[in-house]
Amino acid sequence: MTIKKAAIRGVGTYLPPDLLTNQDLEKMVDTNDEWIVSRTGVSQRHILKDPKKATSDMAEQAVKQLLEKTNTNPDDIELIICGTVTGDMIFPDTANTIADKCGLKNAYGFDINAACSGFLYSLQVGAKFIESGTHKKIIIIGADKMSSIIDYKDRATCIIFGDAAGAVLLEPSETHGIEDAILKSDGSGRHYLHMKAGGSLKPASIETVTNGEHYVFQDGRYVFKNAVAGMTTTVKELIAKNNLSKKDISWIVPHQANKRIIDSVSNMLDFPPEKVMNNIHKYGNTTAATLPLCLADYENQLKKGDKIILTAFGGGFTWGSMLVSWAYD
Repeated sequence: MTIKKAAIRGVGTYLPPDLLTNQDLEKMVDTNDEWIVSRTGVSQRHILKDPKKATSDMAEQAVKQLLEKTNTNPDDIELIICGTVTGDMIFPDTANTIADKCGLKNAYGFDINAACSGFLYSLQVGAKFIESGTHKKIIIIGADKMSSIIDYKDRATCIIFGDAAGAVLLEPSETHGIEDAILKSDGSGRHYLHMKAGGSLKPASIETVTNGEHYVFQDGRYVFKNAVAGMTTTVKELIAKNNLSKKDISWIVPHQANKRIIDSVSNMLDFPPEKVMNNIHKYGNTTAATLPLCLADYENQLKKGDKIILTAFGGGFTWGSMLVSWAYD
């Protein structure tokens, strides 16, 4: 029996309407536009300012757009997987909330917490359900309301992150789809990129709130070094493992963490920068949403049969790369 491939059949996204520009940040912390752009490549970020709205609300809009674009009946969706570190609540899983809001009555769902690698991890898990033959229509989401866990007095992090959601539809295909993936993790990386409080190790208290322990902590230099090495190494391994050359790859789709990281990965791979997807200037680092946002922005440049490599690195540490044969024009 031929193993079906999991093909991406469409992309949907949502960006909150409110913008936080570098000029806005100049009024909030000791920084300026030139400093931010030169170090991160970010010019603006979308922020979900409505205090009554959460990650599921952004994902809801991305999924509804996806269903409309692909002319998919909500009742046909069997599974929904959401990569996120900013779930609406500790439980239930945000995927289940999204399914309810989108009217996916026949779908079950769960979340994957792999930080900036969340979409990549989720895509790999969803692909296995398709390949096994047990599922025919799966929605994979990357969504994060990073503004809810960012300290806007900390210029090391507040200049980087934004809010967004992206979603793709996976269906079986005999020709194009997810070809292979190399995923990695290293738990010792938790010391360099994490949120100190809010879990069972350090439950929320007056003390943890007062001490600002519910915000992202990042050792920027250490994360930078490991991100570049992790993404570059797994891309090279993936190309070699599949007996390909760089010329066979149409696009590299890197996690949009920092323009310097993207450029370093491109340089170390000796890959043409014009074939490395880059939209960090418009959105900042939207964590699990960066990869689907790239796919959406470059969708009209992708051709059926194009071989693309998605690569990401996130807290944990988590990282990896995925080889995809694009399934539609």
